[in-house]
Amino acid sequence: MSDALLNALAEALAGLVTAVETSDEDTLDRDTAVKWLESTGHALSGLGHADRRTLDGLFRAAALREPPGPWRDGLLTVPAGLRHDDDAHPALLDEEARIAPEATRLALDDGAHLALVDAVAERAGRYADTVGDVDPATPVPTCPGWTLGDLTRHLGTVHGWAEHLVTARPATRVRAGDLPLDPPADPSAYPGWFAARAQGFTTAARTADPAAPVWSPGADPSVRHYPRHLLAETVVHLADAEIALTGSARPIDPGTAAAALDHFLTTAPYIPWIAEPLAHLDRDGAVLRLAARDSGAVWTLVLGGGGFTWSRSGTGAEPTASVTADAGELLLLLHRRYAPDDPRFTRTGDRDLLDDWLAASAL
Repeated sequence: MSDALLNALAEALAGLVTAVETSDEDTLDRDTAVKWLESTGHALSGLGHADRRTLDGLFRAAALREPPGPWRDGLLTVPAGLRHDDDAHPALLDEEARIAPEATRLALDDGAHLALVDAVAERAGRYADTVGDVDPATPVPTCPGWTLGDLTRHLGTVHGWAEHLVTARPATRVRAGDLPLDPPADPSAYPGWFAARAQGFTTAARTADPAAPVWSPGADPSVRHYPRHLLAETVVHLADAEIALTGSARPIDPGTAAAALDHFLTTAPYIPWIAEPLAHLDRDGAVLRLAARDSGAVWTLVLGGGGFTWSRSGTGAEPTASVTADAGELLLLLHRRYAPDDPRFTRTGDRDLLDDWLAASAL
């Protein structure tokens, strides 16, 4: 099914539900309205967790395409009413109702948006400096089959793609391969080309309205999605380059690592090649806890319902498995840059759960 058709169907369904909910009894009999809404909710409750997450994103995108006002506000309430997350872990639902994930809180703060753009610019500058005078044919062991030239071309393509999205703000998916990003023919020129692409993104993101609607490959179809996305990409690939050149990555500051880890967990249910394997792990109720020893941050992941839920909390059910390390090390573990047997990680509980998660969530 095409993105355009999915968006159209979601917009029609969200509009219908909102019209029913906002109609008075003279327009629509109340009992009939309740029956329609209950029937719709029952049909959607049969979807797996990953599909419901996708539907939430489509509903929100439909709402954000409308001008501000009561109709838009009504559309924005549709996902919560129809999501049917009854199969999520009760303790996490209580916690998530009380404390929003860090990525969501950042999305509500325009000052944080600009801070994230600055962080992207700083990491992009470090990446350009790291690869600027090295042989582009240097292998990258954490990206098998790639050289530093391949890595730099990829990262420059991501920055150029994101610049286009925050500038043009399309409502449907745009593939990087369809854009004239014009990488140079000589790989030795890739670092300068990457730096220009990164500068283009940060300039565009600083001047764009962070709340402006735009298609995104995640939960938040707005401009503010992209600094988080680019920060995570740049931090992880900077680590790739450092490992390729020196054998180890420099420490990642805890706040940056936490933002990137939040982004990964928030976006994972919308990435088909992650969401589908996770949906078939058959580990419902298993709890994986990640604890950052450098900051005290804790992430609790509960599998089930055709996917997983997560919270920035160390309370609730006892973990089936847990991993403790610095926040940046946990980020690189989830991105499979470090192996779980690395001595920097302290592991407890069911090792198979950690291995199953890492195998299913590989990018």
